[in-house]
Amino acid sequence: MRSSFAIPDGQRVYAIGDIHGRDDLFAGLIERIRADVAARPAGQVTLILLGDLVDRGPQSAEVVERAIGLHREFPDTRLLIGNHEECFLAALTGDVRRLRYFMRIGGEATVESYWTSDVNLSQASFEEVAEILPGLVPGSHVDFLGAGEDVIQIGDYVFVHAGIRPGVPLEKQALSDLRWIREDFLEDDRDHGVMIVHGHTIRENVDEWPNRIGIDTGAYRSGVLTAIVLEGTERRYLRTDPPEDEAAVAA
Repeated sequence: MRSSFAIPDGQRVYAIGDIHGRDDLFAGLIERIRADVAARPAGQVTLILLGDLVDRGPQSAEVVERAIGLHREFPDTRLLIGNHEECFLAALTGDVRRLRYFMRIGGEATVESYWTSDVNLSQASFEEVAEILPGLVPGSHVDFLGAGEDVIQIGDYVFVHAGIRPGVPLEKQALSDLRWIREDFLEDDRDHGVMIVHGHTIRENVDEWPNRIGIDTGAYRSGVLTAIVLEGTERRYLRTDPPEDEAAVAA
């Protein structure tokens, strides 16, 4: 197992874990990244969103809008499609079955964040929501989420939403694994040849192993949103501090 991984010279990467509708935390972490860049100027800054921008938290629409706007400040901003984006886009096709599944896994909060219809959402049927919702989500949001990537490699680091299928070359990975895999990836200790940075699976703290680093710290319920910062062979982290009430709930 190799012990050193590096980002190309002159480049710095900030990768942000699962936001899940917490635009307040997203804004706070971007502010910390902005301050970090100002304090430590870098040649090229790449900002990577590891997916699952939406669902569970109350501000999915606001999170997507903020993510779209990041390109103005950080031109090299890149998005990975998470399993929740996959389900959100499927729910926008008007398929009632897909909408039901989406709402069952946390999508109800996303629907509420976009719901500006005169129809009372709490009284609407799934069929009504499936018909109305696609017209409430801006086309710019659909285009942005749909244009996301599935794998990003920079130097010795590979960024994915959920993980990879161990033993399968990167170019042959199935989308279902990149967006959904858990135990088969998390419990495998083999050398992947690169360091995998991922979200998807919540841990109380950064989950750092010789072959992977998980940075989903459960922002929607813990109040802690985490970013990994990579430059050369240096690796460090930025995170939001949970408000006292969320810290108590997390404990």
